[in-house]
Amino acid sequence: MKHTLLICALVLAVLCPIAVRAQTPPSPYWSDAWRGWHFYEDPEPDTQERPAPSPKTASPTAKPKALRPPEIAEFERLQKTLEETRNIAIMRPTEANVRRYMELESRVVARASTFADVAQRVAWATPELDPTLQGRPVNAKALEVFEQQQMSQRTESIGTLGRDHVLFFFFRGDCPYCHAFAPTLGAFEARYGIKVVAISIDGGTMPGFPDARRDNGIAATLRVSQVPAVYLAQPFTGKIMPIGFGVLSESQLLERIATVSAPTSESGPSNAGQPAVLQ
Repeated sequence: MKHTLLICALVLAVLCPIAVRAQTPPSPYWSDAWRGWHFYEDPEPDTQERPAPSPKTASPTAKPKALRPPEIAEFERLQKTLEETRNIAIMRPTEANVRRYMELESRVVARASTFADVAQRVAWATPELDPTLQGRPVNAKALEVFEQQQMSQRTESIGTLGRDHVLFFFFRGDCPYCHAFAPTLGAFEARYGIKVVAISIDGGTMPGFPDARRDNGIAATLRVSQVPAVYLAQPFTGKIMPIGFGVLSESQLLERIATVSAPTSESGPSNAGQPAVLQ
């Protein structure tokens, strides 16, 4: 009987740990310190089933990629080849390398020349694309007609300006450039009918302008730092715009006044709140 009890106790001692291990989940491998270094072992596979990825479907709003013209790819290849050939010729300027680059460059120049010829024929057949018909002509005869029309328009414009505009002429009595410029202004006033108001900064006189006025501070207001100086002024509105400094020709005066007084012109400062009145 005693032997039987001992045998049963041994059997229970052996079976109990096995049953306990069967009921508890297996521990991860990194908790088994007794196994030593095992950082290189792969983790245990995940036994949970994962849903299979759904196949990607094209977005209904996605647009197909536009195909590039083959000429673009050909141009890029030619450009890259030309650059590489030139760089090789520069870094290693042997006769073969330089000749290879020059031959390729000659072919590129020939293509550009062909393009220029075709563009010229297109311009000749399409007036709105012909640059010789836009703006100032290049032909001598056409240029003469253009300048005559422009002169006529500017003369008419200056005559209209003379009704409510004047030219301020700032000078000094000891300035030789002012004396050289004064006759041009006098002739301009007589030809186009716009009044010239001479203003003496130093109190000196000027031949041709016996009614010259002494500066009352307007020169400092306009920051006149160099003479002779000409300003276009509209006394009733107080708007004053610079025309130029130094000795100007009659044609330069005409061109600048017409440009500055054009409706779309915004050049030159204006003293809108400063009355252009001399006492």
